[in-house]
Amino acid sequence: MGILPDIRVQQAHPFMNTGVDYAGPFKFKCFKGRGLKTFKGYVAVFVCLATKAIHLEAVGDLSLETFLAALKRFFSRRGKSKNIYSDNGINFAGAANILGRDIKAAAKSNNKLAPILASEGVQWHFIPPAAPRFGGIWVAGVKSLKYHLK
Repeated sequence: MGILPDIRVQQAHPFMNTGVDYAGPFKFKCFKGRGLKTFKGYVAVFVCLATKAIHLEAVGDLSLETFLAALKRFFSRRGKSKNIYSDNGINFAGAANILGRDIKAAAKSNNKLAPILASEGVQWHFIPPAAPRFGGIWVAGVKSLKYHLK
């Protein structure tokens, strides 16, 4: 076994360093009853890199808006992450750009908040393109989710 990255072995609060990926598509049902229609949906899998804890969020589609809503729900339950690691998906790259822009705009509008927001900023890290082996821990979380759902 190779040497683990520092973020995997340093002591930190749960989900301080997080990996995220999508699993699916799955068929979801809105309610029970006759004439029930199913729709295609996905699951956003958030994995703590230090403890390997997994947080799941249901996502309707692969758009940026639904991912940002899932990320907001994740932050409200687990707290804000300092570092988020993901592959180079379009929705992940868009979320990284929007979060960076919002933090910069809030820092410019209020001088007292600027140091606080700079210290609490979320940094987004992307694995190299076409190299899924770099995201092994969150890909294993997706594999585990699929196994338990089957």
